[in-house]
Amino acid sequence: MDIHSSVYVISSPDYTKCPKPDRPEYAFIGRSNVGKSSLINMLCNNDKLAKTSGTPGKTQLINHFSINDEWYIVDLPGYGFAKVSQAERRRWEKMIEDYLRKRENLVTVFVLIDSRHSPQKIDLEFVNKLGKWQIPFCLVFTKADKENQRTVAANVKAFLDKMRETWQFLPQHFVTSVVKKMGRDKILHLIEEMNEEFQKEIG
Repeated sequence: MDIHSSVYVISSPDYTKCPKPDRPEYAFIGRSNVGKSSLINMLCNNDKLAKTSGTPGKTQLINHFSINDEWYIVDLPGYGFAKVSQAERRRWEKMIEDYLRKRENLVTVFVLIDSRHSPQKIDLEFVNKLGKWQIPFCLVFTKADKENQRTVAANVKAFLDKMRETWQFLPQHFVTSVVKKMGRDKILHLIEEMNEEFQKEIG
């Protein structure tokens, strides 16, 4: 898939304010500081698309980007670390849950996991929630260039093994590096296939 245009559209405080659900949409989410904005920019070949920040919790709204005028990438707030009040955190959680469960054109969620770490409870809890809500998702292991390959492979395997304890089928997974553009073609190929499927279904 060639990406010839990627444009910021809107930041919405809840799913009802999002753009008209008339094209396929792919949401990206992960723990704060997992490299989400950098991954989105790498996929789109556009370093200035999603704002990257050294401060966790920078993304606070549902951010839509239009790709090739045909589909959307959605940048969701990170879960976990951000230093915000309990009330604010609950508001975020409700906003994210409502979006994930009620947005009718959401095709799949890409859950980003930092490949430098062994399985984290917060990530496992989040994928289990998606399972409970019956929302399709893929795993994207980020920052694979920041550790040696053996460590990355061991951490990916450990995460999948942890899921195997409660999951009958595992989701697709990708190992990525923004620096090396690793995983880009595979993720875009999957999105291309899903776009075709979406078009068939709306016929």
